Amino acid sequence: MIRSLAAALFLSTAIATPLIAQNAIRSKPTALPVDYAAPAPKDAPYPGGTIRLEVDATDTVQRIFRVKETIPVAAAGPMTLLMPQWLPGNHAPRGQIEKLTGLSFTADGKPLAWKRDPLNVYGFVIDVPQGTKQVVASFQFLSATQPNQGRVVVTPKMLNIQWESVSLYPAGYYTRQIPIQATVTYPDGWQAATALRGKKTGSTVAYETIDYEALQDSPVFAGLHFKPVDLGPNVTLNIVADDADELDAKPDQIARHKKLVDEAGALFGTYHFDHYDFLFAITDEMGGIGLEHHRSSENQVEPGYFKKWGDGDALLDRNLLPHEFTHSWDGKFRRPDLLWTPDFNVPMQDNLLWVYEGQTQFWGYVLGARSGLFSKQETLDAYAHIAAKLDTARGREWRPMEDTTHDPIISARRPKGWSSWQRSEDYYNEGLMIWLEADAIIRQQTKGAKGLDDFARAFFGINPGDWGQVVYNRGDVIKTLNAVAPYDWAGFFQKYVDSTTRETPKGGFTLGGYRLVYGDTPGAITKAAEGSGKFTDQSFGIGMIVKNDGEISNVVWDSPAFKAGLATGSKILAINGDEYSGDVFKAAIKSGKPLQIIVKQDKYYRTLTLAYSGGLRYPRLEKTGEGEGSLDRLLKPKT
Repeated sequence: MIRSLAAALFLSTAIATPLIAQNAIRSKPTALPVDYAAPAPKDAPYPGGTIRLEVDATDTVQRIFRVKETIPVAAAGPMTLLMPQWLPGNHAPRGQIEKLTGLSFTADGKPLAWKRDPLNVYGFVIDVPQGTKQVVASFQFLSATQPNQGRVVVTPKMLNIQWESVSLYPAGYYTRQIPIQATVTYPDGWQAATALRGKKTGSTVAYETIDYEALQDSPVFAGLHFKPVDLGPNVTLNIVADDADELDAKPDQIARHKKLVDEAGALFGTYHFDHYDFLFAITDEMGGIGLEHHRSSENQVEPGYFKKWGDGDALLDRNLLPHEFTHSWDGKFRRPDLLWTPDFNVPMQDNLLWVYEGQTQFWGYVLGARSGLFSKQETLDAYAHIAAKLDTARGREWRPMEDTTHDPIISARRPKGWSSWQRSEDYYNEGLMIWLEADAIIRQQTKGAKGLDDFARAFFGINPGDWGQVVYNRGDVIKTLNAVAPYDWAGFFQKYVDSTTRETPKGGFTLGGYRLVYGDTPGAITKAAEGSGKFTDQSFGIGMIVKNDGEISNVVWDSPAFKAGLATGSKILAINGDEYSGDVFKAAIKSGKPLQIIVKQDKYYRTLTLAYSGGLRYPRLEKTGEGEGSLDRLLKPKT
């Protein structure tokens, strides 16, 4: 009895006081206060004066930019210099701090010690000595020599300078309050284009003094093979290319680009720039880009843009310029309030990207059709392809569209194994589908008197010539829509933006006189994508995309391919006893019989049966009524 009581008491103590026992042997530190080295930005002029930035961009072999930056200072003591981290248009912290090397500071010719801010590794802290008038920073930016290091921005024939990569700025001030004057030395014989204006002496260009915010927004394309084309009014298409013959654009091709400028002016009612420079690289050597700026844009397309105008590859590239040009109004001039920041180290909040990017995607296709860069049928084919692709995004069942606006930060465009379930940056194309339906609703509510053109003019067409920023929130969008056509726009966005959905919005089709259907023949855009990507796209039925060599590049979640056990990265070796080819794959699907597949995944082989009888499925839009519908009217030219 005594033994049992002792055991019971021991057990009771052990059960009742586990936390006390753990605490007795665990040390418990107290958190230290967080000491941010960099002061918060204030809207006051930088007191030091104008920064002088000198960039040597002549090394096209090792691809190294060499930088000297002279920073005037107004006071002694601690000073933080920042490399831009949060980059407009990237919607994420994409500054390439890892490529900044060889950093040193001097004052009056004497070296200054520096240390990195551990809470913001983009910040460098120095102690400015008494009596110092200026600090000189020297460093290199080691641009990528291979694509696995990042985007290639220097080749033997062209380069792209993005000022955030080759400059620092003093913390504590709105970047629009920091004056800077940049000078660049280019390879001999090269020409350069940028929204900046400057004076050329030999191979060196001294650009105008401008504020740091505007400098960052004015990148450079330069190259050996260069041709400027006047698109008027005050718009230039600056072409750089790997080969001189890529510069040869036919008059009809240039006329379509000029019409793009005219159609945009007619749409928005005004231009928000004093001049605009398309920076346009036709290359497969410099890395791909499509990035908006207020008075310019960075654009890369594959060789053949002009030379192979009628081919599929060139067709896929022709949406780029209308999209980036639209951003001068939508995204640069009018910008979501939480996406505008006073400097490039304050985090951005991406919630309204379905307006910023989604409506830009919408207008990009509309302007492409109105200008003739796309035919009307090619535009309809693009809409069908987009809608069908979005319907394969099964992730909409758990992830609302607005949550995809955070994807630039969450995934940083890294590859995804199950993209249809994870979702990606769907705010681009799903945003397009939402605005397509909004246009159809406005036309229905106003009996055809108004459309989304009226919203664009009222929302983006204010303040002619202004190339600053006017911010907005969701309430401002709804208020302007209601002024155009009263409707439950708040509920409309709550349904499509904030809630999970079963499929992408298609009211723009059904109200506009069309419906999405499927057949066994690809439309122009799907066919071009298959040819360019060298794959067979059967996302819409059997549920996978397979490259010409048999590698599976995508499997749609919960599709027949998914249920059969296939995964991205696996390689199909044979189907129904025949060695894999695109034709064998299509024939097997078309037969309507189960597919016997031999597949290799890593070093393992499997034989499996894929049950599917739906045949080949390619999307297209089919007219549902007689005469001209609202979608037809939307795509008609205005000039």
